[in-house]
Amino acid sequence: MQKYAVNQYLISNILSDVQMGQIAIPEIQRPFVWDASKVRDLMDSLYQGYPIGYIIAWKNPDVRLKDGTISAGKKVLIDGQQRITALRAAILGEKIVNKEYKEVRIQISFNPQKEEFATLTPIIKKDPNWIADISEFLNNDDLFETVEDYCEKNPEAERRQIQKNFQQLLAIKNKQVGFIELAEGLDIETVTEIFIRINSKGVVLSQADFAMSKIASTGDFGVNLRKLIDYFCHLAREPKFFKQISENDTEFAKTSYLPKIEWLKNVNDDLYDPDYTDVIRVSFTKNFTRGKMSDLVSLLSGRNFETKEFEKEIEEKSFKNLESGVLDFINQTNFERFVMIIKSTGFIDSSMINSQNVLNFAYVVYLKLKDLGYKPGDIEKYVKKWFVMSNLTTRYSMSPESMFDQDIRNISEHGIEKYLKQIEDSELSEAFWDVGLPGELEKASLSNPYINVFFASQVYANDEGFLSNDIKVRDMIEHRGDIHHVFPKEFLKKTYSSRSDYNQIGNYVYAQQEINIRIGKKAPKQYFSELMEQIKTGKLKYGNILDEKQLLENLEKHCIPKETMQMEIDDYFDFLETRRKLMARKIERYYKSL
Repeated sequence: MQKYAVNQYLISNILSDVQMGQIAIPEIQRPFVWDASKVRDLMDSLYQGYPIGYIIAWKNPDVRLKDGTISAGKKVLIDGQQRITALRAAILGEKIVNKEYKEVRIQISFNPQKEEFATLTPIIKKDPNWIADISEFLNNDDLFETVEDYCEKNPEAERRQIQKNFQQLLAIKNKQVGFIELAEGLDIETVTEIFIRINSKGVVLSQADFAMSKIASTGDFGVNLRKLIDYFCHLAREPKFFKQISENDTEFAKTSYLPKIEWLKNVNDDLYDPDYTDVIRVSFTKNFTRGKMSDLVSLLSGRNFETKEFEKEIEEKSFKNLESGVLDFINQTNFERFVMIIKSTGFIDSSMINSQNVLNFAYVVYLKLKDLGYKPGDIEKYVKKWFVMSNLTTRYSMSPESMFDQDIRNISEHGIEKYLKQIEDSELSEAFWDVGLPGELEKASLSNPYINVFFASQVYANDEGFLSNDIKVRDMIEHRGDIHHVFPKEFLKKTYSSRSDYNQIGNYVYAQQEINIRIGKKAPKQYFSELMEQIKTGKLKYGNILDEKQLLENLEKHCIPKETMQMEIDDYFDFLETRRKLMARKIERYYKSL
């Protein structure tokens, strides 16, 4: 099957199709990222006859209406949104949405004597040598009157040359642009592959991009739903932005959506800052009991998976179902309750979370169990266990969509209790706790999820920092405290030059900076000997522990064997092996207590 057709379209025809709704520009409702100088350069390229690259569109499938008639699918732009937006701004004089989501004009000026383009400035506006706004000329289309008026204001100008240059400017609308139209029968994976191969900038499209494009190309309802998703994600990161939305986007402010996200203006928590992909993925998975985003795009196009046809009724139902899921996602009670549950596991900071999809599916579990009528206490228990289990098994690190699809179907068909038990029996068996987890802890990277599960277990247990009796691990994480080495790094470097040796996970602890500085390059045997002297004399040097029992309890909380107090350099790897097993047991107790 021919996957695409390549044509040359006049700019005027493309802009006309956009205005008539035959070509949907989904990105038009997002901030325009080009600055005015790039719009100016685009107009200059067209004037000079330079190519401006291909526009790529994907034709939506034709949809069967309820009365049996066929509605032709629109062409949805998937590459070239910024160029089309720039053309609409410069040629048609339309406003663009800037980074503050405020509608503004970009006005491009033209000097027909020098054949130069520029962004309109107050100086240019007063200068008779310049046409202040080329859109006025291009839309007026009265060449004779424009030339007459210009030459009257600039008597020194050569009339024939001025007329020729204005004709060349007017011809911009009839310049041809390469237009690649992808066949409607292509699946999303193929469209994505084509896009990647054609796009010279290496931009990667996700299936969520197609979903968002589909949403935004479906009338005012879709535009506002897409804005709701975009604004929610933006506010989650920048709460102060609410004022700009309410003041600048008056159309959206009139909808019922704006009050639903107003609560974010007072929230500064960054544990879970979703982007639009996360919102779409969670909403879709929960409400459609599917995990593959390509299915969402098909459903939003009206696909009947049984008949292989596209039906308007399915399209409408799918949009309403997705909207329902999005509203559940952004609901203040749901969102804040979910974040509170995650924090109650000991994962109190975003730096402790290695996978956004682990968070995403935990939120799916929360919303799904709530829909199914589970009691709040049971919802909390299963969300906590699922979240920590997903971290321990790195469940969504490979093929997350397929895993989302598998998990949501099994939870829906068999229940969370039975399915979670099945996962625990197969993946969190005694072999995992005895051998698998200690082996996973034999790494040298703080990005390893297992060290974060260990630190979460310490937060959950309200443990004090290494050699502290008042400062908690929680305090250090919340205030970006320091992770240090039980066997000091500089001490180890004298013998081991490899980072994979001295930066072992089993050698890490949260400790106060002043304690770490005092330890310096000393062997454990030396600084623990000094610590015992501190206990005897009461003269503080390392923290404020003045009791041997308290010291041993502190070591136990950090899974540090008491034999460490006598260790030298040759004992390092024995220390690591013993501590990894103790860390694994602490994590096991933690998980089973959730």
